[in-house]
Amino acid sequence: MSDTLPAPAEAADEDAASRRLGARIRELRTGRGLTLVQVAAATGLSHPFLSQLERGLAQPSLASLRRIAVALETSPIELIAASDGDAGTPGAVEVSRAGEGALPEGFASGDARLLAHGAAAFHPMEVTADALEPGELFVHDEEEIVYVVEGAIRVDLDGAVHDLGPGDSIYYPGGVSHRWWSQDGEGYRLIVVKSAGSPRAGRVRPAEGSA
Repeated sequence: MSDTLPAPAEAADEDAASRRLGARIRELRTGRGLTLVQVAAATGLSHPFLSQLERGLAQPSLASLRRIAVALETSPIELIAASDGDAGTPGAVEVSRAGEGALPEGFASGDARLLAHGAAAFHPMEVTADALEPGELFVHDEEEIVYVVEGAIRVDLDGAVHDLGPGDSIYYPGGVSHRWWSQDGEGYRLIVVKSAGSPRAGRVRPAEGSA
């Protein structure tokens, strides 16, 4: 077998992840009363591609996933978490080892990884980045807390700016627009914990002046 081909088990895992992602996208779309044609118009993606995606027959690029998240009024983390096959058992202990749970490259402005999986009532994530610009404003119905492990960040919450350093944290309820970036141009490492969403939860809107 060629080294460039995935092992059968890996291919099966990818197929299963695609089916879970497609099912979540379909659940969100139908929960919002949207047709595939409407989502295609909102995202600039083709109707056939979206149909294949919902059936687990296609995999979106990160850019496409972001467009879909905006159209479905959710966040990329919700969609990526939905594709996670390690659902676990409710109430069971879960250990996350260093380097495990990495999210696709480009998911965040840097590296990000999930620290717990499908059975959790929240999505904890480690983010390592050095974003210099504010970027997109995110708004979702779930609560969120950001804890700074290393570095210094500036957090914009509904237009109010807060500067945080190592050991600082900030909590905000659902419905608050938010974004963060480096205070000093240096890298930072965060623990971000977001409560798990529902088919009706989550809105994302671009920041003013952003693409």
